[in-house]
Amino acid sequence: MSVDIINRDAVAEASHASRAPAPKESDVFGRIGNLETRLARTPSEIDAAQAVRYRVFVEEMQAQLPAEAMRRKRDVDAYDAFCDHLLVLDRSIEGDSEDQIVGTYRLLRQDVAMANGGFYSASEFVIDELLARHPDKRFMELGRSCVLPDYRTKRIVELLWQGNWAYALKHGMSAMFGCASFPGVHPESHALALSFLHHNVVAKDEWAVNALPHLARDMDLMPAEAVNPKRALMALPPLIKGYLRLGAMVGSTAVVDKAFNTTDVLIVLPISSISDRYLNYYGADAGRFAS
Repeated sequence: MSVDIINRDAVAEASHASRAPAPKESDVFGRIGNLETRLARTPSEIDAAQAVRYRVFVEEMQAQLPAEAMRRKRDVDAYDAFCDHLLVLDRSIEGDSEDQIVGTYRLLRQDVAMANGGFYSASEFVIDELLARHPDKRFMELGRSCVLPDYRTKRIVELLWQGNWAYALKHGMSAMFGCASFPGVHPESHALALSFLHHNVVAKDEWAVNALPHLARDMDLMPAEAVNPKRALMALPPLIKGYLRLGAMVGSTAVVDKAFNTTDVLIVLPISSISDRYLNYYGADAGRFAS
């Protein structure tokens, strides 16, 4: 997550210029009880999502953003102006929609990325080679995933994935990828989990992807026979564990992101690899939680 934060006013102007408010019921991807998932409709909702990201990444995970970002208490970068922002809202919270955002994901389709300088993950991983091996496929990048502490439940995860799946179907995506993070900047402290990923789910052949050579950190920190799978799964961050349940693979090397105080791995999830169990659960037409 090393892309420089740019001037917020410029981002806000770009967001206003490229997005017109379009509130409508048809853009709601799913509901569970008082919880709802949909795309952000207005610049003010994007701003509120950036505030949620700040609370999680800076106040909780101790990320270090530029001074202006810290002053304004918003996690913003240049990609926010042209990405779509998936939200989970708690409709039981009094106030406007901006006050109800409890979780968010940032979504970037390949055609949009190529028109705006590329994918965010390319600042850490060799994305171009992956894309070049699949000229007939359409990729989407998942990023900036976060949920407020009181809402880290199975229902929120289900709604976020309902939104991702509905969005992927709507836009005819073939594969998803994105950075997922371990806390801290010492890969060795996650030797068990990283080694489990290396020995069991590293992407190979046409899906293989590496970190940029000058950033790459080894994930093969323990021999396979020393890795206890049950303990390793318990040591995985919930987001990564959720990706693996869907059928995801990981890149072969990790990256230390000092600004965000994380150790990042690249998740790769071809749509064709999503397990039938989850396709059936969410619905082949993403109708599982649709209203």
